[in-house]
Amino acid sequence: MQFREHEGLTLIVTEDEAKAAGLVGTFRCRMITLDVHSSLEAVGFLAAITAKLAAAGMGVNPVSAFYHDHLFVPAERAEEALAILRKLAAESGGLAQRPST
Repeated sequence: MQFREHEGLTLIVTEDEAKAAGLVGTFRCRMITLDVHSSLEAVGFLAAITAKLAAAGMGVNPVSAFYHDHLFVPAERAEEALAILRKLAAESGGLAQRPST
């Protein structure tokens, strides 16, 4: 993913891609893809999810694509994030997720 802002360019790439391009990363993270097909017009869906991660003191960078939402969480806390999301899914009766590297 790339996003251009007035201050500069933000890229979400793999570590290998960053190294190959001579780039230094600033937020080493893992991507967790939510298996729920959420509408781009849904209200409060990501807020409920990110609030659970925030309650654990975890920052998250959410990216919404057309079919799924993707959460970028600190790499060293990815398993903890998955555990929180799995608990939330069990409590709410659905929200499945899959981790990516």
